[in-house]
Amino acid sequence: MPELKMPRVWRIETKPHKFCPGCGHGLVLKALGEAIDELGIQDRTVFGCDIGCSLLSWDFFNMDTIQTHHGRTTPVMVGIKRANPELVTIAYMGDGGGYAIGSQHLVNAAARNEKITVLLSNNTVYAMTGGQMAPTTMPGQKTETSPYGRDPRYTGPPMLGPEMVAAITDENAYVARGTIANLRQLKAYIKKALQNQMDAKGFSFVESLAACPTNWRTNAEETWRFVEREMTNHFKVGEVKTSAAREKAV
Repeated sequence: MPELKMPRVWRIETKPHKFCPGCGHGLVLKALGEAIDELGIQDRTVFGCDIGCSLLSWDFFNMDTIQTHHGRTTPVMVGIKRANPELVTIAYMGDGGGYAIGSQHLVNAAARNEKITVLLSNNTVYAMTGGQMAPTTMPGQKTETSPYGRDPRYTGPPMLGPEMVAAITDENAYVARGTIANLRQLKAYIKKALQNQMDAKGFSFVESLAACPTNWRTNAEETWRFVEREMTNHFKVGEVKTSAAREKAV
């Protein structure tokens, strides 16, 4: 029998992922993948990823995917959603793509109550470019551009993204912050964010506290201590804004 030649696309090795050992992106994407499967929306979901480490997810899922210019993932997914409201659109990015170069798009999409879901991985550094200080770098944290530790007197404090988004969105938004240290909770937040979009309620945003041992220069124990203790002291995990909670309170 002649050799069966499979299309090239099916020979691409996407597992295991291409992220560094210990990277938090793989865990966040695992939670997202499980959420999509459990909601049964794979066939109508479009996944958009940013430049930065998040771009390594461009071939991670077996669904329609687009990689955008740095910081432009949010408006691209807004355009796709407006062109076809039946689709479920997900904008995936790091803290640089969302809170630095892409902050104007995040803020305006949230203010307009665009019915998309934005997922942001917060690992406190610009990881792909070598570990420079990011908008989310912790006070005192040493990076390539803050070798003596971040000093809020000169740089300001780390950005609180979910709190900012919650402050500028209306009552139909869903906003939460999860962590790779609690995947069950993180997946629940992502499912709620996707469901909020599917119900055509409003803008949905989930930040995930993630690890970057390569640039943090930490071993396994130090990495988890930083994620579970130090990051959560400043970045409070939980639902920041949810219409369901408000309805229950009423």
